[in-house]
Amino acid sequence: MATALPATAAAAAASYLLQLSRRHLPGTSPVPSPPRTATFRCHGSSSAVCSCSPGPPPAGRSGGVGQEISPEGTVRVVAVVGEGSISPIKDTPWEEVMRHTVDRLKWVDEGLEMLVFTDNLIEHDDLKKELSRCDMLVNVGITNQDAVQWLTNNSKDISNVICFQSSSSLVNKLGGTHVQYTGEQDMFGKLASIGKPSGVKESAEVLKTISNAWGRHNSDDIRFCLLVVVNAYIRPVAMLKNLRAKGFSTLSCMIKNCGPQILNCLFDPNCRKALQCLNSCSPTDQVCNYRCIASYESPYLEAFSLCVLQKNNCLDLNAEIPSKPNVTPLTMFREQKLSHEIAEDLFVGWLDSMEWSWRVAAGQNPAYDQFPCQYQLFYRGKAKGSFWYEPVKTLEGKLVWRRRRYRVRRASTPGTFYFSVLDNGVVSKEFWTIVDVVEDFSWGLFHYHGAAQAAGLSYTGAVLVTPDGSYPDVEDPRLASALEKCGIKKWELYTVDNCSCVGAPLGTPEGSKLHLQISPGKETDVLASGHELLKSCSPDLEDSVGRYPDC
Repeated sequence: MATALPATAAAAAASYLLQLSRRHLPGTSPVPSPPRTATFRCHGSSSAVCSCSPGPPPAGRSGGVGQEISPEGTVRVVAVVGEGSISPIKDTPWEEVMRHTVDRLKWVDEGLEMLVFTDNLIEHDDLKKELSRCDMLVNVGITNQDAVQWLTNNSKDISNVICFQSSSSLVNKLGGTHVQYTGEQDMFGKLASIGKPSGVKESAEVLKTISNAWGRHNSDDIRFCLLVVVNAYIRPVAMLKNLRAKGFSTLSCMIKNCGPQILNCLFDPNCRKALQCLNSCSPTDQVCNYRCIASYESPYLEAFSLCVLQKNNCLDLNAEIPSKPNVTPLTMFREQKLSHEIAEDLFVGWLDSMEWSWRVAAGQNPAYDQFPCQYQLFYRGKAKGSFWYEPVKTLEGKLVWRRRRYRVRRASTPGTFYFSVLDNGVVSKEFWTIVDVVEDFSWGLFHYHGAAQAAGLSYTGAVLVTPDGSYPDVEDPRLASALEKCGIKKWELYTVDNCSCVGAPLGTPEGSKLHLQISPGKETDVLASGHELLKSCSPDLEDSVGRYPDC
């Protein structure tokens, strides 16, 4: 039987935890809120001064905050991109980024239709037609004054207009609420942190969420920005359904079932910092949430999460492993049909010749793959048929090592696997695919879909691995083909910093088994060249057995 919190401690915990239990965004409250109209006017580029005044009524096409519309309904989005404008994502043209976002939106919701135009097509009949019936307009990199004026004149009846890296003359609207910015900085970057009257509280929370996500400059967060607006002002998005707040019912569940765990967490500095950090994140901002957990993890945080989320589901959350994109596995290796045994050997990789199976050279997911100094350990366990995966990585900005232990089971198709792990009190389940490994083991590409059901989070990602963590030939057509199978562009990959990685907690349990049928071989050219690369990078780091733990 769970021990109830003492009354005084319960009161102290209540005021703190209620904030965590009620985190939500517009469109997720149980009772739909009516649309509100106001205009923000901000002046100055370094310190904004804002005033709020009644704005024009919202247009009738799109719903207001919290309006429930069938999730199956088609949402039409038009993106207009400045001709030749360049994004901060590895200097990729904005047009290419937004066209790729079209596909990524479909992976989340088939009902999301986005068309991309460049601003040299203003006056074109197709653009006029789509603007007349769209639910949201996204302006990106629009600075040409003729285009600015034309878009202003032709977007008056669109309830949702958001602008990124564009002229401050363009008007931004959320659910019919006008948000006007006259300074030089990005509108969202300024307004996100400014206090708002209660009449526009929901829009302020959306702006904060969008600002934080957009500023990270990656394809996942660009998609997330659009989904937040759709979910808040047009119709619910299944991926964001867990934004719905439970308030006092959540708090009651916490206190009734997890009293000791709550007290221990609140009295532990690290656990308390984790809760404070999490409370500053949007509920579905996986980058923000995971970095809070990884930065302040402790036994008390694990016990808190295990009780509140995993055992009692006090937040009433749910999430499923995504099914898209559908990634097919490697089918042949060294002229042999891929079997389960060979696929496991590919995972085991360089372990035995080196102290690790693989090192991650680049990753796609901004929450889970973008950490420095990443090692992978794959090995067979003592028990018959058992297989394990242990990633080892550091936190960004400090050499604090984190190591997890995943149980790995074969899926029906060779080259596909089910992974599961208890991470800080929450079970994550993942579906991994070996997309490709070249015959000399010089690089491999592994894709994954995953979900932390009790935390209400779904995710996808991919890791590009090599024996020494160096990036393979970017012009390799085989690598380009493997990335294409995953629906990933080269500019989406984050290059992992694998230098200064001293002291990694490597090693496998006693009795572990490695390769069964194939292995890289200790004398291959790849191993020799990797050894020389590490030596040339830091010749003083060779240890007593000839290993180079650092570059």
